[in-house]
Amino acid sequence: MASPKKKQASKNPSLSIGDIPGAVPAPLPLQLSPQLATLASGIPSAGEWLYEIKFDGYRILTRYQNGKPALITRRGHDWSDKMPQLVVELKTLGIGSAWLDGEIVVLNDAGVPDFNALQNSLDLSTSSGIVYFVFDVPFYEGYDLRHARLRDRRALLQSLFSANATEHVRFSDAFEGEPRSIFASACKINLEGIIAKRANGFYLSRRTDDWRKLKCKKRQKFVIIGYHDRAGAVGQVGSLILGIYDNGVVVPAGSVGTGWNAKEAARLKEKLSKLEQPNAPFAGAPKKPGRFSKRKPGGERWVKPVLVAEVEFAEWTPEGQVRHASFLGLRADQAARDVRREGSHI
Repeated sequence: MASPKKKQASKNPSLSIGDIPGAVPAPLPLQLSPQLATLASGIPSAGEWLYEIKFDGYRILTRYQNGKPALITRRGHDWSDKMPQLVVELKTLGIGSAWLDGEIVVLNDAGVPDFNALQNSLDLSTSSGIVYFVFDVPFYEGYDLRHARLRDRRALLQSLFSANATEHVRFSDAFEGEPRSIFASACKINLEGIIAKRANGFYLSRRTDDWRKLKCKKRQKFVIIGYHDRAGAVGQVGSLILGIYDNGVVVPAGSVGTGWNAKEAARLKEKLSKLEQPNAPFAGAPKKPGRFSKRKPGGERWVKPVLVAEVEFAEWTPEGQVRHASFLGLRADQAARDVRREGSHI
């Protein structure tokens, strides 16, 4: 199978909310934390599951109040001013009161999400190419749907988008077929992976086993704890020194020296130079010279561990360092202290 097959859109735009099992009348909450997926090592072996694209972007929830949408990040920040075009298009959906859940991306020429392009778009305030894929609806028009089944929440959402989708606000389709074939096809066309969601699961504002992420390649978030200047170009970053948090303290995790161009390297240097500090942000000395990168020991510039980078890599070494890493972009939606080594829990 060359690519995942999308399910057809619902033909019932007038689906009654009150008829959905588990839907209860309730006031719209001011805040809502998103449901998070657990990293899995394989396809679920039992139960009924829906499979969606794992988008390479930023998680965004939309809160509608009195017909006015606000774009809210995973950490609760209002990003409406960053993406005015999405706000305009969301208004056309005709929703009065709701919480929607989805992800913003920038698509490359092949139609595949490109995280670096999204980061550059946000950094340069050029949000016209951002697309918002919506995949869940925990609240809708006076009803709390968090204890409705996922399949029913998505049927409601699909009926809404079958008549009201816009150029940049779209429904996130599920895919049908043999799960392993879906996953293989996703990897073949360079998607980050897929998300498996339990079809009869509820919406829970925490990390759960009901949502499982399967990644095509190893990648995760790291805290930037230092850097090296680029040889012959001190105004640019040559490599980043990475870390993770473990039991509340920073632990070095290797380095990355590829994945950016000259302009991005200069922007990184500008950001990091403002965060420099004299000492390493972790206890203990390097176990051996050059541990932090292949560059000359002693050239490290340490920084406050507050910036978070998304990094793709080949593997973890037995010493807990990443190998053959490539930088994908900074994560403005992630708190540094929440960054830990991500392992398969299922």
